[in-house]
Amino acid sequence: MSDMPALSALSSTTATSSAGGSKKGSGSWYEAMAEAWGEALDKQANTIVEMGSSLEAGDDTPSRITQLTAESLRMGFLSNSSHTSLTSVASALETMARKQ
Repeated sequence: MSDMPALSALSSTTATSSAGGSKKGSGSWYEAMAEAWGEALDKQANTIVEMGSSLEAGDDTPSRITQLTAESLRMGFLSNSSHTSLTSVASALETMARKQ
């Protein structure tokens, strides 16, 4: 399989910027993917916290509660998606490493 060295090189390729574009040093693209997922989850968590604060401040209308519920469900979806994608890629990298 002539593609294996190329795949090995890809898995160890360094990433010099994060999803936000800022230079944070070198790491693998897998680390960059994990960092991007973390940033997305942090952003969603902040959205939920802000909406919760508005509920505490008295804006507890049914529509705001429904919006908060929807954002909480989105957080669950993002969390599951990040776990699935990171686990799948890690498994593929492990399989690739065993075949080398």
